[in-house]
Amino acid sequence: MPGVRQVVDYALQRRAALADVAAGRVATADACDAGTYLLQAASYHGRPTTRTCPLCHRDPLVEVMWIFGERLGAAAGSARSADEISRLADAISEFTVHVVEVCRSCRWNHLVQSYVLGTDDASGGGRRRRRTASP
Repeated sequence: MPGVRQVVDYALQRRAALADVAAGRVATADACDAGTYLLQAASYHGRPTTRTCPLCHRDPLVEVMWIFGERLGAAAGSARSADEISRLADAISEFTVHVVEVCRSCRWNHLVQSYVLGTDDASGGGRRRRRTASP
């Protein structure tokens, strides 16, 4: 997605969480704790991946994108499709996207990435200004 900045990858935390489950330090039930709202978001807004669930190995994981930001109003804290997020990125000055992987079978979920999108308009006007050549 164009305009992505301030990317944070949570692969090391994910690996540590899976290692804790494998070593018995964390119960599988505690690691597989996706709530109803997250599971519904995975069904309606999730995008399928080619990665199989690291715990149950039954189904492919689904990625759900959640948006957060002051200028989003009522949309803040909700799951959105990639198309909706792209449209918001052209209209909103700045917001954060959190990508969560979810297994709909065993309820495994983990934050895999976060990044900032938006027009980067410091004044908060919401629209990008295009430069045009003078006649």
